[in-house]
Amino acid sequence: MLVERDKPDVEGPPGPDARPAGRRDRPRDREATRRRLLEAARDLFGEHGYDGVTVRMIAAAADANVALVHRYFGSKAGLFAEVLEGESALAGLIAAGDAAALPRRLAEHVVRAVHRTVPGPLPRMIDRSVGNPEVQLILSEHTERVLVEPLVARLDGPDARARAALAAQLIMGVGPIRRMLGMADLRAADPAELADRLTVMFTAALSPRGPQ
Repeated sequence: MLVERDKPDVEGPPGPDARPAGRRDRPRDREATRRRLLEAARDLFGEHGYDGVTVRMIAAAADANVALVHRYFGSKAGLFAEVLEGESALAGLIAAGDAAALPRRLAEHVVRAVHRTVPGPLPRMIDRSVGNPEVQLILSEHTERVLVEPLVARLDGPDARARAALAAQLIMGVGPIRRMLGMADLRAADPAELADRLTVMFTAALSPRGPQ
């Protein structure tokens, strides 16, 4: 995340955040504005995709000065990356609870994603943006940070990174399957049985000894 620096706004029409110098950048105002920008970006990226959204569109939707997007996030790419970070629950899911129950937690996470009839903000953002090379780099770094590295930290034994990468493939594969084949077949399956099958798959992927 970009570290905020004290610098003047670029020239432009005044907006709600173009306050007198004595009031500008108060912590409460700054956090409220950042939150509005993140929420506006999440909705716009989810609706139009990365290429269909401009910094000015985000600033207008957040009722903020366009200069603040660059001040708080550095660029549109930086804002996209921070929205991803805020929407992902994977790192917390991996870190929480007993490591022995991790395969089951991952399985239940995938089942919830399969049965979500309306895609959440994160899948919509990715689906509409994944073709952009800049977004592909952001997604690669994001997956490394919130999925692969947390998995490696929970694993003992050899080849931890390869095992984590295999489990990550199982999780991230839901997106392409949804885009190409839809979810009807998986949703027709019994959720408990589907979770049981996925638990076996995640157990085999994460085990240092392979399937037994």
